[in-house]
Amino acid sequence: MSEQTPKEIALAHSMTEQEYENTVKILGREPNYTEIGIISAMWSEHCSYKSSKKYLNGFPTKAPWVIQGPGENAGVIDIGDGYAAVFKMESHNHPSFIEPYQGAATGVGGILRDVFTMGARPIANMNMIQFASIDGNSNTAKKHRHLLRGVVAGIGGYGNCMGVPTIGGQVGFEECYAGNNLVNAFTLGLAKSDEIFLGLAEGVGNPVMYVGSKTGRDGLGGAVMSSCAFDEDSESKRPTVQVGDPFTEKLLLEACLELFKEDLIIGIQDMGAAGLTSSSFEMAGRSGSGMRMDLDKVPAREEGMTPYDFMLSESQERMLICAKKGCEQKVIDIFEKWELSVAVIGEVTDTGNMELYWHGEKVADIPIQPLSEEAPILDRPVKEPEYLKTIQDITLDKNISNQEAFDKLFSDLEVVDKSFVYDQYDSMVQTNTVKGPGKLDGSVIRVKETGKAIAMSADCNTRFCYINPELGAAAAVMEAGRNVAMTGAKPLAITDCLNFGNPQNPEVMWQFMKSCDGIKEACKKLNTPVVGGNVSLYNETEGVGIFPTPSIATVGVNDDMNKVLSSAIQESGSTIYILGDTKSEFGGSLYMKKLYSKVAGVHPEVNFEAELNLWDFIVEANKQNLLLSAKDVNIGGVAISAAKMSVVGDIGIDITMPLLDNKDIFSESLSRAIVEVKYENEYEFEQFVAKHKVSCTKIGKTGGDSIKINGIIKPLDEAKDIYFNSFKKVIEQDL
Repeated sequence: MSEQTPKEIALAHSMTEQEYENTVKILGREPNYTEIGIISAMWSEHCSYKSSKKYLNGFPTKAPWVIQGPGENAGVIDIGDGYAAVFKMESHNHPSFIEPYQGAATGVGGILRDVFTMGARPIANMNMIQFASIDGNSNTAKKHRHLLRGVVAGIGGYGNCMGVPTIGGQVGFEECYAGNNLVNAFTLGLAKSDEIFLGLAEGVGNPVMYVGSKTGRDGLGGAVMSSCAFDEDSESKRPTVQVGDPFTEKLLLEACLELFKEDLIIGIQDMGAAGLTSSSFEMAGRSGSGMRMDLDKVPAREEGMTPYDFMLSESQERMLICAKKGCEQKVIDIFEKWELSVAVIGEVTDTGNMELYWHGEKVADIPIQPLSEEAPILDRPVKEPEYLKTIQDITLDKNISNQEAFDKLFSDLEVVDKSFVYDQYDSMVQTNTVKGPGKLDGSVIRVKETGKAIAMSADCNTRFCYINPELGAAAAVMEAGRNVAMTGAKPLAITDCLNFGNPQNPEVMWQFMKSCDGIKEACKKLNTPVVGGNVSLYNETEGVGIFPTPSIATVGVNDDMNKVLSSAIQESGSTIYILGDTKSEFGGSLYMKKLYSKVAGVHPEVNFEAELNLWDFIVEANKQNLLLSAKDVNIGGVAISAAKMSVVGDIGIDITMPLLDNKDIFSESLSRAIVEVKYENEYEFEQFVAKHKVSCTKIGKTGGDSIKINGIIKPLDEAKDIYFNSFKKVIEQDL
């Protein structure tokens, strides 16, 4: 490396010539090797959001209940009674493709730290994972069975050891993920609303302290690796995947929560992507401060480490703290009690620069504000994808019976129960899970301190986003909120995880731009502000990118934890209603994919007013004790949604739904729900309907030992066998 010029070294670190020239301008000189490593990481796509930042501006981020919006480690909303929900979702896609267990595990570890860094105890995890088809003997199917098993084991292994329940999520399958599976991890924590901690480093002379695991060389180059597309040599990037230790993180969690009880610190920041680099620059940058750090004082677990290694390592389970001057020993005592490494490694200055020393010698001197303020904001070309011109004019002209269609859709791996996955997660630890995985729609945690419940759901229909990125992203916001509303909780805010292909492709940037437009409009109209998020680009291998996948996690509150609504049939002899309008809408549907092998068509109509009316109706009807169960209608339409309610509730159903076209039983029109009402409450329910702006039709009853839907007949026992056993047979077929 010594024979290379600084510019050659910078280009080898994935910096562009323009970025290198800007670096020289900021520094007033050529950078050294350590400075190049730091700046290349800070200006990587993963850390700087240089391709996406332009489109993230304008997200609605404020509401009376929002305590902390985007820009901190996690978002925070007020849930009343002096408590706040702290939550965030992030991606760990590239690491999970290279090394599925550790990639997924460290994704969970990172998002947990983002939440407890804010002063919250994590009380729930969710995840959204996407793969290529795992059914069959193709190399891709075998590869993705391996990836899925590894990812699930990693998620479970880390979350279970931390004692945080994994209470829900989504598993999807599309061939576009063959070269890039997605792993999006979500954590929600609980804190006192007036005890939120931020990532700040201010006050000249205040000590900067390192706590947690010792630093090694694992994860070097991780942020840059996550900012590149994959190719045939991607397996060689395995060393850039960090290795997690959940037992150490559990100690770090408890030590931090003990620390927060004392008035000892100014701010605290997780060392995530780019490790000590990002945490130190972000803490000082938010405050307009400078910082001096003596890197030889950083606890190390390897010999011969250099300043470059210390600044760029992504070793896990580490935090950077700005403590109050004079409180150093008390902080040290807390972390040593929990048998964690702790050291004073620097102090806050008024220089505005990041000054790094190695055994007394200055090895880097970088202006902090210019580095962040002059970080690249790219205006990449955008172009409407050519494929959109050919996929809308679709005719469903095959003579397919409803029974045949039902059998194919109901047995699809996207539909059937994923107990193989969620049985590996401890969903009941902490004993607050009211509605966990496998129970359909949103998941729910009770807050014993307040008597309330927090509901959450993570969703994205990537086929919708492929045929219309703007409406598909809006529909993801709608579905995540609808799933929360189906539990009886009022949706309050979202966090997002925006997964897309290569931003150097103008068609991908167009997809990203339109998806952001869809999220902005939906969140504005549905009054669910964005309080945090993450962007994952370069999800592409050998030129093949993923479908747009803007994952949305919505959080809501139910004022009574004893009134959490089920999504499975509860009683025999009750009445079934459909809420909302059913149209012949099959664009991006599972029906079209399974029976016509196409992801095509026109996106279902988006009506935010109808969606919000549906949410409000379900929440209020639940408060009035008018509902036994409620489930949103989504993949596979009424037929599949009702059948899932039946098999999970272990009670038959008999539905006859008036339709213009028989196949519309599989239509995926939005803003609909199936509700179950006690027979004796029919009149009161229908009177309630008359006072609200929701269309409602009585379509059937519960009971019996069969699923009967518009001529479709399936014995309940046979349906249960398909639903509960199909996934396990496929995922275990080559074990």
